[in-house]
Amino acid sequence: VEKNFKLEEKITMLQQQNEELRARIEQNTVITRQLSEENANLQEYVEKEVEEKKKLSRTNEELLWKLQEGDAVSPVKLPPPSSTSFYRCSSGDSSPAKVRTLRR
Repeated sequence: VEKNFKLEEKITMLQQQNEELRARIEQNTVITRQLSEENANLQEYVEKEVEEKKKLSRTNEELLWKLQEGDAVSPVKLPPPSSTSFYRCSSGDSSPAKVRTLRR
């Protein structure tokens, strides 16, 4: 009888451990799903930023080319660098602010 009682206690203890492990597995599954979704969102954000950077680089190269071609065709001089100001403007989303240059 005593041996049977000890075995029943052990079964109860193992069942509790089993329940705790199931709860941990479920919690880990939820966290894994959340992290996967966050990772996908971050990957999408990085891809958009890379495309934006490429676009800005192409625009910059095009403007430099136009500037060089304009210098070859026209004797117009550019204003000194001190007359160019930098402004930060919010892009309206969570991405970092973009910098643009304006001539006065």
